[in-house]
Amino acid sequence: RRWGTALAADGMQASGTVGSENARVGQVWYFALPVPGNISDEPIGITRAAVEHVPPGIEVLGYGADDMSDTDGLPLLATEGEPHTPDFARLRNYADRAVEVPAGETSDIFYAVRLKITSPPEGPVRRCRFEYTQDGRAYTQTMDCELHLTVAG
Repeated sequence: RRWGTALAADGMQASGTVGSENARVGQVWYFALPVPGNISDEPIGITRAAVEHVPPGIEVLGYGADDMSDTDGLPLLATEGEPHTPDFARLRNYADRAVEVPAGETSDIFYAVRLKITSPPEGPVRRCRFEYTQDGRAYTQTMDCELHLTVAG
């Protein structure tokens, strides 16, 4: 596996920070990873996406890949069960096969991590890693992303 640079590192939330200061222990949150944008001249197939650093107090429940047309746009951060949160469990999960992103295009599929607050988080969730293939080779690319969930005292 090689380190790649086919994904845009300056996309919508690639270097931004999102969060909430009103989180509660027991809540489940969805955090959208940076939307894959292929800045290379060849198509890529994303095979996996994940957050690299998860602090004590937060548990990863799973990952999904969803189509933005199914979620009425990109839900950067959403709490499970809220009226405006998509019902991710009912949506088609595209993570079961490589998500193809043509050369020079941004994917309509985004990856999200489902997180549960188990105790007051001891820091942010950060760094998003994408694994993809291009021209028969496997690559890994990590980019900045950050989520702060603070349990209200």
